[in-house]
Amino acid sequence: MDTIFFTLSKVVQFCIEPLNWVLAFVVLSLLFLSLRKPELCRRFLVLALIDLLVIAWLPTSEFLLRTLEDAYPKTNINQIAEGDIGGIIILGGAIEGGEIAVDRGEISIYSSAERVTKAFELIRKFPNVPYIFSGYSGRLSPKGLSEADAFKKLTQEQGLDEHMAHYENQSRNTYENMLYMKPMIQELGAKNAAGDSKPWLLITSASHMYRSVKIAQKQGIEVIPILVDYQTANHLRWTSFDLEEGVQNWNKLVHEVVGIVAYWLTGKI
Repeated sequence: MDTIFFTLSKVVQFCIEPLNWVLAFVVLSLLFLSLRKPELCRRFLVLALIDLLVIAWLPTSEFLLRTLEDAYPKTNINQIAEGDIGGIIILGGAIEGGEIAVDRGEISIYSSAERVTKAFELIRKFPNVPYIFSGYSGRLSPKGLSEADAFKKLTQEQGLDEHMAHYENQSRNTYENMLYMKPMIQELGAKNAAGDSKPWLLITSASHMYRSVKIAQKQGIEVIPILVDYQTANHLRWTSFDLEEGVQNWNKLVHEVVGIVAYWLTGKI
């Protein structure tokens, strides 16, 4: 069932991403052109143009994306002591450990590289707490190293002490991240005076934090959000047009909206 859910979520995301609508509108316009229906052809070309303008005008994506990024306030790490936390969770989604990384012998990091750099910072800041990197691959047909194995290679390259390192290398989405980490967290995490597990620092992209925290809460895992990889500022750029950045924003936004709705419908949050 989880495999069907994972595959279906990818299909739905593909179908509703605005850039894919452009392709559909162009194909339909060519179809009606071949059928000698120029009026319908023109209408679908106009729709394709409007779609491109909506994507490229950055406030259309920034407004909703900023809402997700502001769902939780930024945590002041300097106010957290090592004894206050049970450990550190690093969610995958930033590392390319696939076929290219294997062939070239170098691990690549995506635009959400702050998940990795912030993890390195906190591992150095709290050397005596356990940390878990969770992630296999978010692709339908993954190849090469899992993200967890790639992160392990990166920590070795950085010369980080691995005596507190733990890895979960089976999960394909955020729900599986938390599901598979839960027994590890229960076993590894420090307890407070009442015998309850101390909260874990959770590192992930700001736009992804809302869904991640809700899933963790559903699994009974107490976390402190460590938000990274912000894509929006405190104000909207009303005069900015950028198709490449707009596509990236919409991709992140649609991915999160599909995930939140799907997890809510299936009782995962």
